[in-house]
Amino acid sequence: MSLPAKILVVDDEAAIRSFLEDVLTNEGYQIVTADSAKAALTYIAEQKFGLILLDLNLQDMSGMAVMEQVTQCSPETAIVVLTAYASLETSVEALRKGAHDYLFKPVKVDELRESVRTGLDKFQRTMRQRSLLTELARSLDPDMNEAVPGHDNTSPATESKARFLEHGGLVIDLLRHVVTLDNHLLELSPTEFGLLAYMVSQAPRVLSHQELVREVQAYDVQVWEAADIVRHHIYRIRQKIKAATGRSDIIQTVRGMGYTVSDAPHA
Repeated sequence: MSLPAKILVVDDEAAIRSFLEDVLTNEGYQIVTADSAKAALTYIAEQKFGLILLDLNLQDMSGMAVMEQVTQCSPETAIVVLTAYASLETSVEALRKGAHDYLFKPVKVDELRESVRTGLDKFQRTMRQRSLLTELARSLDPDMNEAVPGHDNTSPATESKARFLEHGGLVIDLLRHVVTLDNHLLELSPTEFGLLAYMVSQAPRVLSHQELVREVQAYDVQVWEAADIVRHHIYRIRQKIKAATGRSDIIQTVRGMGYTVSDAPHA
């Protein structure tokens, strides 16, 4: 028997609640909405939800505080936090504390559907594993610590560390290809994103033009050609960083060698 796909939408903006409810109802899910943290916690105490869409900026209580209560009373429930671009660092912290995913407002329909689908899949796997553990506990010595096949022991903090790069005010989401610097969104092309992400992952090592082309664009070129290719992209990244934040200290040129990323956060 399949598990119920009941979803709780928590947001104090009526238009957002209505939008999320309409999209997910059309997908066949059972939706309950709450306009405050207090209402959400009441529903959670009374009902079982497979997934919660949770605004981080509620008026009566922070979304992080709500999430902490949910993870204590219903740790198997998947939580997708809703946030603004300027709160990516908070979203990273939410993932470290057990959230399944985050979505930026205004929410994109395709991203909403995918995040909800994977979140409910995770919820159902957890419930099946819990059932299996219960059956094993009944048949095995209670003192035995048997591993469950297929059980995912990866902690949220470990998953978050693998997904995000953080360095000197930069936060890079490798899954969603989102970059913020000092809480400002950087609109980068795929190649620009790849270059910046690779440089951050290798910082503070100085990277040659050839290595950057090889590792990010997956082909080998002559030294002079690599320099021309990378110089163009680095210029565009620097311009976008300066336009968004006013900073010009992130990517540093090491004459005759290549580029590195600054270790120093913005004062």
